[in-house]
Amino acid sequence: MSTTEFRRLLWAPWRESYVTQYHSSGCIFCMALNQDEKLHLVVYKSKYSIAILNKFPYNNGHVMVAPVRHVPSIEMLSEEELLDLMKALTKVIKAIRVCYQPHGINVGANIGRAAGAGIEGHLHIHVVPRWNGDTNFMPVIAGVKVIPEDIHITWEKLKNCLEKSD
Repeated sequence: MSTTEFRRLLWAPWRESYVTQYHSSGCIFCMALNQDEKLHLVVYKSKYSIAILNKFPYNNGHVMVAPVRHVPSIEMLSEEELLDLMKALTKVIKAIRVCYQPHGINVGANIGRAAGAGIEGHLHIHVVPRWNGDTNFMPVIAGVKVIPEDIHITWEKLKNCLEKSD
């Protein structure tokens, strides 16, 4: 069986507006800094860090935490930026635990194109909630990942959890 035979089309015309609305060029983190938080899915900002929902998430609650300053790698951060980034990361993880009660959480950064960085010029750390059984028959058999919650509902939940934790 070839790859093209294995992958089947999942027809979802209602997703067209979602995909076209979020197509943009430039750095998503830099664009989100001083613009509409809801439009850019910003769930948290501090002096040196920003956290936004991944617009194409692996799971509900998939957040990316980044320094405000546009740098490609962690060793380029000052001590203040690094400490603030880790505090923001911790705050996001706590909010995800409260809002979604995941069984586990993946945390990681892809630094450089060879490591899989989609936005290689701006360091960011992925936080992905995981549940037992979240890799089910859809991705395994059909090559399709199902995200059950609308991203704007996810934004409201996490934003509220983060504001309550201040």
